[in-house]
Amino acid sequence: MPAWRIELGGVVQGVGFRPFVYRLAHGHGLNGWVRNGAGIVEILVSGGSIALVRFCAGLLAEAPPAARPELLSRRVVDEQPPEGFVILGSIGAGGVMSGLPPDLAPCADCLRELADPADRRYNYPFINCTQCGPRYSIIHALPYDRATTSMARFVLCRSCAAEYADPGNRRFHAEPVACPDCGPHCWFTSAGVLQHREAALAACTAALRAGQIIAVKGVGGYHLLCDAASDSAVQALRARKPRPDKPLALLFPADLEILLRHVALSAQALARLRSPACPIVLVPRRPGGALSGAVAPGLADIGVMLADSPLHHLLVEAFGAPLVATSANRSGAPMVTAPVAAERELAGIADGFLHHNRPIERAVDDSVLREIAGSARPIRVARGLSPLELRLPRPLARPVMALGGHMKSTIALGFGDRLVISPHLGELDNPAALAQFSHMAADLQALYGVQATRLLVDAHPGYGSSQWARRQNLPMQSIWHHHAHAAALAGEFGLSTPLLVFTWDGVGLGPDGALWGGEALLGTPGHWLVVARFKRLRLQGGDAAAREPWRSAAALCWQTGSPPPAGLLPPGGLAEAAWASGLNCHETSAVGRLFDGAAALLGLCRMASYGGQGPALLEACAGAVEPTPGLDLIDGDGVLEADWAGLVPHLLDASLPADRRAARFHGALVQTALDIARASRITHGTTDVGLAGGVFQNRLLTESLLVMLQADGFTTHLGNAIPCNDAGLSYGQVIEFLGSGDERV
Repeated sequence: MPAWRIELGGVVQGVGFRPFVYRLAHGHGLNGWVRNGAGIVEILVSGGSIALVRFCAGLLAEAPPAARPELLSRRVVDEQPPEGFVILGSIGAGGVMSGLPPDLAPCADCLRELADPADRRYNYPFINCTQCGPRYSIIHALPYDRATTSMARFVLCRSCAAEYADPGNRRFHAEPVACPDCGPHCWFTSAGVLQHREAALAACTAALRAGQIIAVKGVGGYHLLCDAASDSAVQALRARKPRPDKPLALLFPADLEILLRHVALSAQALARLRSPACPIVLVPRRPGGALSGAVAPGLADIGVMLADSPLHHLLVEAFGAPLVATSANRSGAPMVTAPVAAERELAGIADGFLHHNRPIERAVDDSVLREIAGSARPIRVARGLSPLELRLPRPLARPVMALGGHMKSTIALGFGDRLVISPHLGELDNPAALAQFSHMAADLQALYGVQATRLLVDAHPGYGSSQWARRQNLPMQSIWHHHAHAAALAGEFGLSTPLLVFTWDGVGLGPDGALWGGEALLGTPGHWLVVARFKRLRLQGGDAAAREPWRSAAALCWQTGSPPPAGLLPPGGLAEAAWASGLNCHETSAVGRLFDGAAALLGLCRMASYGGQGPALLEACAGAVEPTPGLDLIDGDGVLEADWAGLVPHLLDASLPADRRAARFHGALVQTALDIARASRITHGTTDVGLAGGVFQNRLLTESLLVMLQADGFTTHLGNAIPCNDAGLSYGQVIEFLGSGDERV
């Protein structure tokens, strides 16, 4: 009988793929075996020719929902397996990994068992099967078997061992499988009182109802939870963390009626909320709900999520209403993952702690999506969606590691024709964040069995990632910030023909030494030409300008000779004198700084307590985009310069309400981008237009611009898998490196 040897890559471990292969083979009457290798699944199968063809097709078409198999090879062999089909032990530790499984929210089957008083896992906070549960956060080595996870310390009871060994059971080789008799348990501590298991959950729920702030250990770290309807609880959380203004995510019960009472949901947003990744999704808030106004001050959207673990599910269902669920760390510091560290780091923030004894191998924050132009676009890729694995347009000659930027940091490891992007790491502003960054760099290489031979870094020498790279004993290559943004978009969509990319963000060093952020780049990865930019704004105060929007507003006024509005400037006149003399000034074309200045001139945000606060408040204030003439475009040596000076009188026009001024500001930028695209089409024949950079997280601006570009005959591109903000830089750095041809040197 013919025999085939098959290898599959992609996400095929930790998702019930081997038992699926076992059942599929038995269904077709085939002989052979299946086993895990280092990130792949290997199959030897023999039988009738028609059955083999159907079996191979079924491997891809009928795979479990959480699996994403890729056929790597299939060849005819002489080897004949014995009668029957079996699952063999794993091999290949230390090889090159692929398809590392993400952490997945509890599936419908497990939730049914969790709610069934007759089931032995009734109300068990760590229920899971092959289709759900922790994966990436508990792996400490590969291949993915129980012995190489943090579940190795929990010896299976007879009942769990029987399920684990039964190929017909959905818990067959579900590596985190456990029950109340043999698995992890939780405990609650508050004011010196210690309670375990079900009593711990009850005590935690009671504390939340009493308005307390509780630190709860989840899948990838701790959350801080409190009653989202209690102004006093939310304000106390903000004061203690401290987090004065930054929006707080909310955890909702599964009851759709409760969710719809508070937020407006499209079908797609609801599907993403209920997906196995269980991300936070930014959605419009309904007016008149019971939520505290302190949840997201001044914003129209709020971040909502459903329970990403059985423990969170039990808590929020028992509470029966939305809870604030924000990462349990002091602002700017990495997430905590262990009970002792949590009680030390969160002392003075949390009133109580709900711990559990399943170790977390690596911290993983929540993923965040925002629906823009009909798709839920990533703002932050983390739990449930990472590590994100992609194919490169062509193979790398040698492995490289790209270190991203400074804000919204991620690391990308490229090897062969594959690339893996780390979960969100955040800002690299302190030693603890840099230590986490360093650990992730080592961890990625160890997990995937790949050692980078070169580091790709942002060209800005002051970034934490660039400074870390200089301490490593590896060759380094600098990539310009906005070239990486543009390359990320081209790489995601596989574009090899010239593309016009608007790279609008808040900061990034350009090849001419200025701070870019308002350029339109034309070309392909490795070959970008500036065809347009915004007129440069002279800002005083160095890095403080990003935290103090009044500086951008003042510069807009001073540079156009307009008197700043009352109350904008600090007393004393020193800032204007420093600006006039050029002391500690820099020039920037960044559209993000224009948004900052507009928000400050409208009185929305003069001092920012979190990144992007001014632009977010300006978008919420506008509510819509008002059609407005574009800015004057001045041709200078083949580069169009958009003169923002015409915006200033409109922003200062107190006869118009703030929302009209904000709407017109958005409208002017949209029309300006359209005018630039039209000019590029005339001059260069460009019909493909992309949007990259953090400014395009703004739904009003982006949706309006996409509609106008498409109506004018352009083909448009906005990232679906790669965030448009700085979280996409690491991916873009690898694509830019490939496009430059330097990988062949």
